Amino acid sequence: MAAYSGFFETLGLKDWCEAGSTGGPQSLADLLAKTGKVAETSPWDMPFPSLDALHEACGAIPRTRELTAGLERVFLDIKDPLKFVLDPLTQPLSWAIDGALWAILAMPWWIVIPIFLVVVQFAARSARVTLFVASVLVMLAFVDHYTYAMQTLAIILVCTVICVLIGVPIGIAMSRSDRLQRSVIPVLDMLQTLPTFVYLIPLIFLFSVTESKLYGIAIILYAIVPAIRLTDLGIRLVDKDVLEAAEAFGMSARQKLFGVQIPLALPNIMAGVNQTIMMSLAMVVIASLVSAPGLGALVLRGINKLELGVGIVAGLAIVMLAIVLDRVTKAALAQVNRATKH
Repeated sequence: MAAYSGFFETLGLKDWCEAGSTGGPQSLADLLAKTGKVAETSPWDMPFPSLDALHEACGAIPRTRELTAGLERVFLDIKDPLKFVLDPLTQPLSWAIDGALWAILAMPWWIVIPIFLVVVQFAARSARVTLFVASVLVMLAFVDHYTYAMQTLAIILVCTVICVLIGVPIGIAMSRSDRLQRSVIPVLDMLQTLPTFVYLIPLIFLFSVTESKLYGIAIILYAIVPAIRLTDLGIRLVDKDVLEAAEAFGMSARQKLFGVQIPLALPNIMAGVNQTIMMSLAMVVIASLVSAPGLGALVLRGINKLELGVGIVAGLAIVMLAIVLDRVTKAALAQVNRATKH
């Protein structure tokens, strides 16, 4: 007899349980009952009333595997209409990523690296940071990791720009509506706490592995959270006295937003961009499992083929790339902070 059989008999549900039984493999307790030997259960050995434990006592209650199979059937049923809607909406993301990958690899290194250093100098305004970035790029090129590093940078650039274009307006809208903030925060919490591999599971069923939007969507969903949160926080932290002074000068809500709130919240927004870039880099490595090119593909190769040297060198290259992106964005953030103070 199963552990909870007496419970269902007491409730008078024995006939309902027997009528709803779907068969399946018998438990050890059922086999012992047929031989006349009943397994003795003590309160100490009482199992938790999970679906499987309750199913042993009442066949009408589904098992856990039936629940998971049902969820899979629901997803497969809505897959085609969902793909029909999402395909045209997400196709520009594939074009953007593929275009960035083509452009950055089509140009020779002696053009790409100087352009990259000019951008770094303009953002950081620091010769030390620019020299450090140059040394890292030269080192990556010296060990033949230049192409992989550029692929990783191209993907991060596209996904970060999209995260900013989507995340900052959402953060601004949240800062202007407490109701919207309360409704969006649970979604952000879910996106921030989901394991990175979980992002890939539904996307693999929806899109082809050869489509770059597969890993692009995963990167954006994973990395957009800091841009939204810190934009919302930065605008909410703007001094109320400053806003009252802006109102006294007759500024409209739009003028206050673009002339006062966003400039004063820019340090927080830039901090969100910094975190978005770091999270994009982390997700690019995971996305190599679904054909994302770059340094992550070398790490995956080192794991699959047990090539220790390849994995270690690629891992160190990712670390150096992360340090470069962090130093540049922090230097740019310092420039923004100095500009807002003056």
